[in-house]
Amino acid sequence: MSAPPFALLVEEHWRDVARLARALAGPLDGDDVAQQAWAQALAAYPPAGGLRDPRAWLLVVTSRCATDVHRARARRPVPVEEVPEAPLEGADPADGELAGADPALWAAVRALPERQRTALALRYVADADHATVASALGTTPGATRRLVSDALAALRRELAVHEAAPEGAGDAGGRDEQQEGTGRGRRS
Repeated sequence: MSAPPFALLVEEHWRDVARLARALAGPLDGDDVAQQAWAQALAAYPPAGGLRDPRAWLLVVTSRCATDVHRARARRPVPVEEVPEAPLEGADPADGELAGADPALWAAVRALPERQRTALALRYVADADHATVASALGTTPGATRRLVSDALAALRRELAVHEAAPEGAGDAGGRDEQQEGTGRGRRS
């Protein structure tokens, strides 16, 4: 007996969904996001299997589930015995920092606009080509290339500023000089 179309979809794309969920929601919520994405995909799956690009559709469902988790996390209160005077550094362990990864890199990734962060994750974590990312984001491949390019440029700038700043120094001085020196000229 052959497997139903959705079972084949799961078999073919479960790794992509799991990787993207973990990259967008972090190691603590990644598995929950992947499960939620599969549940939502099953509920919405067309009986005739009439999807033009099932992988892109699954990645969209997964990224939207991750967005829901981020929104819920922002609304969820964290119980504490005493309210600290200043926010604790690294207070949220579910922010997506992976073991062995550079905390400055993950801070820079979290600082990206949501659309750039999602495009970057789809392109490099889910290993989707620009056409698939464009389909997932509802844009054109050219716009997707621009989103990914802008995200990478922002990460390079932020990491260069972070590496150039001496320990304990703020990043106000180096950032302005860095941005002024990288101004792009527009073609006429």
